[in-house]
Amino acid sequence: MMEVLQNPRFRAIWYVVNVSELTRWMELLVTSVLVYTLTDSTLMLGLVLGFENLPRPIFSPFTGIIADRFDRKKIWIISMAIKLSAGVAIFVLLITGYIAPWHVFAAMLMQGVSRALEDPARRTAIFDIVGERRVVNALSIDSMSGTVGRMVGPFVGGFLIEHVGYFWPHYAGYTWAYAAIVVMHLAAVSMAIRVRIPRVEREWRVEPIWNSLGDVVRAAFNHRQLMGMLFITIMINGLAFPARQFVPAIGRDHLGVGETLVGVLAAAESIGQMVTAVILASVGSMRYHGRIFAAGAFSVMILSTIFVWSPWYVVTFGILVLSGIGLSCFGTMQGAITMRSSPPEMRGRMVGLQSLCIGIGTPPGVLLMGWLGDLIGIQMSVTLSALACIAISLPALFLTPLITRPSQPPPQTEVRPQTEGS
Repeated sequence: MMEVLQNPRFRAIWYVVNVSELTRWMELLVTSVLVYTLTDSTLMLGLVLGFENLPRPIFSPFTGIIADRFDRKKIWIISMAIKLSAGVAIFVLLITGYIAPWHVFAAMLMQGVSRALEDPARRTAIFDIVGERRVVNALSIDSMSGTVGRMVGPFVGGFLIEHVGYFWPHYAGYTWAYAAIVVMHLAAVSMAIRVRIPRVEREWRVEPIWNSLGDVVRAAFNHRQLMGMLFITIMINGLAFPARQFVPAIGRDHLGVGETLVGVLAAAESIGQMVTAVILASVGSMRYHGRIFAAGAFSVMILSTIFVWSPWYVVTFGILVLSGIGLSCFGTMQGAITMRSSPPEMRGRMVGLQSLCIGIGTPPGVLLMGWLGDLIGIQMSVTLSALACIAISLPALFLTPLITRPSQPPPQTEVRPQTEGS
């Protein structure tokens, strides 16, 4: 871990990601509580996360191509400028008192476009900086940034909503929270402009974009371990992870706590994530990335069926901490398997494909979970979805070599003559 952190270029990226992730998780909590307060509907609450993830399946395959072909620093800065623009728009609407749920959905859609653009560019830039030997360590540290943001951001957002309601007639707590969000977005953009990302010269063919997408899909289908990982990724993001979006409903309606403690509960998983990420970042080398990935994924699925039923705040908090351990194993190994299994010339596109699999399940999954929550209660809705996730995902452990073989790089292929293009 220290070897990676001694790299000044990696540290520069890491500092920006810390600020950006803190802002993201604070913003997600603030917008979720705002929409639930305005509508009192779990379906509307779920749509906040649904709109944030909707751009992923649409844009991620193309943003992976962009990351392979163009300057990754410029892509990263553009994505962060989109986040800043969306934050400013919501801040202005809160000041004027004209905020409505559809405004929040539009802003979260812009945030989703930004994330679809950012992830392949940032993660492949990290790989270029640290190399294959230290990619697990670097991705674990990168994951720690999201973990710290998730640990602190929801608490700060909930505290500002509940306790800083001064000097403004409209949505005072939310206004102050969004003022802080805008300032942090601006700081992240300013820091990112100063980051130096090595420019790696790549050769690529001038070809129709669908051919380029077809290449990466065929490469994924030819790597059965990668296919097993991507399948479970779709299932867990559609049927298990959306449960976290309904923490405001669980906290307010079933545990009877205010916004500050809702924010603490939303941050609970990050504690388990942090401890596990530090351990994974510190290990020397590992062979069976798929086993760690699968253990993390299924622990999250199982714990999702439990935490919604706890009548005690402290117990619910503890269950979510344990879930965070699995979440860290899942997320870190997901990135490691993807990049280790990718030919160098399509690494950005493979990360884009991974991002597509993350996003493709979330919008319909969170929509279904929220709709069922309005009909039969959010506790029963979350439980049924998580049990379905377990049942559908389990065969992937036996039909693919995800847990039976060490992680393998892709087979060497003959390099075809290529010409430069734009």
